Amino acid sequence: MTNDHRFSGRVALVTGAASGIGAATAARLSAEGARVATFDLDAAGPEGTLNLTGDVSDPIDVEATVATVKSEIGPIDVLVCSAGVTGASLRTQDVSDEEWRRVMAVNADGVFWCNRAVAPGMAERGYGRIVNVASIAGKEGNPMAAAYSASKAAVIALTKAVGKDFAGTGVSVNCIAPAVIETPILAALSQHHIEYMVERIPMGRMGRADEVAALICWLASEECSFSTGATYDISGGRAVF
Repeated sequence: MTNDHRFSGRVALVTGAASGIGAATAARLSAEGARVATFDLDAAGPEGTLNLTGDVSDPIDVEATVATVKSEIGPIDVLVCSAGVTGASLRTQDVSDEEWRRVMAVNADGVFWCNRAVAPGMAERGYGRIVNVASIAGKEGNPMAAAYSASKAAVIALTKAVGKDFAGTGVSVNCIAPAVIETPILAALSQHHIEYMVERIPMGRMGRADEVAALICWLASEECSFSTGATYDISGGRAVF
């Protein structure tokens, strides 16, 4: 079920939209009337969207992408930061310097670069919605995932800070904390790691990308008018606070 005209006249930028949560969110935003741009290492994206290629971990790429979106389809009203990597399933002592930095660069730095590039323009226009994709791992920590868990905890704290920085400007900044969602990103994880996560979900299953997109789109809409700096779980009951 969609709200056909909820984003009519709005411009949205979705990172990590070549697959998974990002692709489902971009498709739903477009179906509900938004003009949508996607930003991913892979140029693929939902039909009818402006698909831009780049690296969220590079602040120059981010700034250039924001400028391109503005010139081609208009100033950004909605930002969804979905780009992310899981990192390898490794015990803490086996995480290399390079692996730690790679995961943090995409998952934490990338979200910061995008928020920083977009939020001031939203504030100048008096309206904006930013939704950052964190993880339940950022609240609880997962074994074999030190870098990933730390990066997603950073997203949660960053969201709280940016939300407070822009409170009162018409810009809201919230994040979501999904449990394990059935998307292509799981290919990077061991089966043991996946089973560990699913076993902790009272509903007994993985989430679906379209279920996550539904929550993101509400947070990205005008209906979400009195919430900022918050973390919304979508975890099948794994976390309830």
